[in-house]
Amino acid sequence: MTDRHRGKRIIAGFVTAFVVGVILGSLVQTQFNLLALQELGVSVDMSARLSTSFQDLLHFAPLYAVLFGVSFLLSLLVAAALLRLLGLGARAPFYALAGAAGLWVTLSIVNALAPMPTLIAATRTPDGLVAMLFTAALAGWLFAWLTAGSRRTAGGFSTGPALVFLLSAGMLWPGAQARAESADAYQVQTYTEGLEHPWSLVFLPSGGAIVTERPGRLRLLSEEGALESGEITGVPAIFHSGQAGLFDVAISPQFASDSLLFLSYACGSATANHLCVARGRLQGRALNDVMEIFRAKPGKQGNAHYGGRMAFLPDGTLIITLGDGFDYREQAQVLSNHLGSIVRLRPDGSVPQDNPFMGREDVRPEIYSYGHRNVQGLIYDPVDNLLIAHEHGPRGGDEINIIEPGDNYGWPVITYGLDYTGAMVSPFTEREGMEQPALQWTPSIAPSGMTRYRGELFPAWQGSLFVGALADRSVHRVELAGREARDVETLFADLGERIRDVVTGPDGALYLLTDSPDGRVLRVSPGR
Repeated sequence: MTDRHRGKRIIAGFVTAFVVGVILGSLVQTQFNLLALQELGVSVDMSARLSTSFQDLLHFAPLYAVLFGVSFLLSLLVAAALLRLLGLGARAPFYALAGAAGLWVTLSIVNALAPMPTLIAATRTPDGLVAMLFTAALAGWLFAWLTAGSRRTAGGFSTGPALVFLLSAGMLWPGAQARAESADAYQVQTYTEGLEHPWSLVFLPSGGAIVTERPGRLRLLSEEGALESGEITGVPAIFHSGQAGLFDVAISPQFASDSLLFLSYACGSATANHLCVARGRLQGRALNDVMEIFRAKPGKQGNAHYGGRMAFLPDGTLIITLGDGFDYREQAQVLSNHLGSIVRLRPDGSVPQDNPFMGREDVRPEIYSYGHRNVQGLIYDPVDNLLIAHEHGPRGGDEINIIEPGDNYGWPVITYGLDYTGAMVSPFTEREGMEQPALQWTPSIAPSGMTRYRGELFPAWQGSLFVGALADRSVHRVELAGREARDVETLFADLGERIRDVVTGPDGALYLLTDSPDGRVLRVSPGR
């Protein structure tokens, strides 16, 4: 056989094995994602299974082709070189092992570098990971079989397969939607600067404000916005890694008399961490009498999806939002743990007797609502008597929800979003017994922080929700009518900042926190 014919056979064998590996990998991850829903008691009929598999072949397979293609090409190159060096004759087992090993190394590297703990959801469990590696092994075996009869050399792996791989691995990502800025005149001024990843802002009744910094610092601002030197002492030990750190700060409704300050934060270690809440008395620049009042259970691995927003209800109880821990998304439907829920406590950490699941042995009594992904916006509006939350979807499916005790908000059984890989999280967008969002964003804006404007400086904005956006680098103004919401405009996009929190100040101005290593508090007031 000539070198030219041998090269063609190797290229054809690589392309065929590569395509088969991508298709099999996509189908396997789909079935494991659907299996996770079935284990929650969700029925998935053949029509839903086929449509989900087809959608994943369209949207997940291109990204997987990049990951698998890189690993497959490199692993075959290494295997061919070793076969030639060692003079081995058992090609098929060697190429099969190389395909599986290459994918395992690639997934390990990607998971270490990606912001989420596990990129491909099917590999969260050992059996799912083994199944994905098996598809890579099958592709390696197929390559060996298709190219049998050629000399055991890596010479045919030059540019041909690489070019075919690059041409087959292109994909299109949805673009951001442009929207008009508000017609209302306003000016944006720096109120405070020199903050490291500020997360939350609360104004004090006596003047001034407190800001949390995600690395674990609590900072005091003067009434004019000057950042006081040093930090407030007495903050509990913080687990700071990735998304983990110090989150929200809230003051007691009776702060003028009890001086109680509440903090939400990540606690524990990389292998066992929790969303925790502590309270202490703010005396000068110190927190005294600090005590932990809540710790989400069980502990989890990874450093993503904590939730962490807090709000007080009129009866003095404290609402705390949580996340699903990213890799544990099905647990948002399991009431024996706190993951993916919103909880309600008394200020001392005890459980109110009228919580919706109180008295059920199989349910954590603190749970107020469940089926959430990562709730990072929460307010109670006394005018309309509404508890309003928003949560991150994956690629799309960000939601605003009106929270009612005992309700199930669906994640991950129903969602309008895709996984970050393009894979379908679920084939369902609605289901009996699960609440629909008042508003959902697709593509995602990555909402964080929220206020309902009830100030006097901007009459045209009265009653509007202002939602900070991290990915969208803006603030979205949302009109809420009863239980229906409408995104009406995007503001402050010209700043180019990730907006972590939005607060209505006591002066009626809007205050924005920018999430960056050199973060600021911005004050929005009427234009001159």
